[in-house]
Amino acid sequence: MANKEVTVESKLRTLYDLQLIDSRIDEIANMRGELPLEVKDLEDEVEGLKTRLENLNTDIENHETSIANKKNAIDDAKALMKKYEEQQKNVRNNREYDSLTKEIEYQGLEIQLAEKKIGEAKVKIEQKKEIIATAKERLAEKENHLKHKKAELDGLLAETEKEEKLLAKKSIEFSELIDERLLKAYKKIRSSVRNGLAVVAIDRGASGGSFFTIPPQRQVEIASRKKIITDEHSGRILIDAELAAEEKQKIDNLIS
Repeated sequence: MANKEVTVESKLRTLYDLQLIDSRIDEIANMRGELPLEVKDLEDEVEGLKTRLENLNTDIENHETSIANKKNAIDDAKALMKKYEEQQKNVRNNREYDSLTKEIEYQGLEIQLAEKKIGEAKVKIEQKKEIIATAKERLAEKENHLKHKKAELDGLLAETEKEEKLLAKKSIEFSELIDERLLKAYKKIRSSVRNGLAVVAIDRGASGGSFFTIPPQRQVEIASRKKIITDEHSGRILIDAELAAEEKQKIDNLIS
């Protein structure tokens, strides 16, 4: 933590150092763009397709089990019909004969119903197989796309991994050199501005990232580095171009 003996200029230098480090971290994140989200979306889509294929295969297994059960039911019904037909040969009266005839007719209807259900199940199986074939093609396409996107992301991560670790470490180190109130203000400004720039240099008479001109007297005050001055329009902390150039060279050397 900074103590009271630290000069305003020293505070501004450290603050701008932190800004340069954090901006580089932002730059690396922006370089990846939407790629991490694309990879995550593709991973979710691949998992969704795999789950769908599992469900479709389960449906087919259920239909096949149903077909097997219906075939067994048909065999049982045929056996009963044969049994009742044999019994008809030994009936003692018309009532017994008619009763057995009704049983035979009932078993015949059961066979017809079972055969109808078997036919419907077979149609459903064929439909499911068509859907599975399409889903497999889509899955292969998505897995291939995911493979390339992951390779692209892994390549970017590998390129910047060492630098990112160093930047993250330095961001913490420089943060610890800034007093708590100033650091809190820096983070608040940084989170509220579009490009994360909380500390900017004066560029051609205006604050960096702004078109509003800073009066000459104000520019002299900023260049004196005697107090922390903010831009009245954007709220950003202002520093002079010379200080900015010196600290940029310092940080470039540090992370190169």
